[in-house]
Amino acid sequence: MSERHPPPAMTIAEAVTALHRGDLVAIPTETVYGLAADARNPDAVGKIFALKGRPADHPLIVHISGPEQLIQWAREVPDAAYRLAERFWPGPLTFILNKRDDVPDEVTGGQATVGLRCPDNALTLELLRRFQGGLAAPSANRFGRISPTSAQHVRDEFGERAPLILDGGSCTVGIESTIVDLSRTPARILRPGRIGIEQLRPYLPGLQAGAQTGSPRVSGDMAAHYAPRTPLSMLRRDRLIEEAHERDAVVLCIGELPAGLVGVALDDDAEAYARQLYASLRWLDQQQAACILLEQPPEGPAWLAVTDRIKRAIVGSNPK
Repeated sequence: MSERHPPPAMTIAEAVTALHRGDLVAIPTETVYGLAADARNPDAVGKIFALKGRPADHPLIVHISGPEQLIQWAREVPDAAYRLAERFWPGPLTFILNKRDDVPDEVTGGQATVGLRCPDNALTLELLRRFQGGLAAPSANRFGRISPTSAQHVRDEFGERAPLILDGGSCTVGIESTIVDLSRTPARILRPGRIGIEQLRPYLPGLQAGAQTGSPRVSGDMAAHYAPRTPLSMLRRDRLIEEAHERDAVVLCIGELPAGLVGVALDDDAEAYARQLYASLRWLDQQQAACILLEQPPEGPAWLAVTDRIKRAIVGSNPK
């Protein structure tokens, strides 16, 4: 868990004022930077969709300061939600719960459920405490593109249109939160993240993985997402090396970068890899190569969330 030493008050005071005014603020979290607006203000939430180019029926996650705020957004809060919050909040875990009637449809995509989480970032936790409300905050990037894990990524993404940014440094997790649907039984993981099914099952007996017919729509559930503009492919290491020498390619490898290739080599630890994935894809995307070749990650539960993001990035970078 991150340390919680409050940053300079003026920075947060400016952000609180902007949010109450209905403006957008890019905020750091442990997962990725979010594009935040007052979740009770439909006009402010609408600015998120306009800046991102996000479909209006795609729901947002509301960020709150702690479990005591769950009942302000959810019609009913199961005991399991409080047990999970006690164990994993602040942290990269989002609950889907049945929403209160006063939660704006703009936040939920018109659904009867709402996504809620408490982020593990000292700057944003202090902001939430002072704001005294919920912040709708999808990733601070154009819809479908690579999520930002630093303030500079947000500036690069939006240029002159970039909102006020609270610079909290680099994100420590680097991929989006696990989303677990608690609005129905059995509970289901609708988006994998750092917190995996084996960590959650002691609190949710019978927990399932993957959406089914009738599951709520959630952030990041589209087939094409997290994508660079450069076409991306995933290959075994031997095939990657062969193709990279034959094509105008940059590469993303695990362990060591093969001799003679241009690219990035990431750690063979799944959490370290996830922390660097989006920043690496952004750098590779800037090299103006014909394609990006990515070494296939290992199989296994630790790599599930990373592989999910890569597969969606591949679809998004190779439009039909």
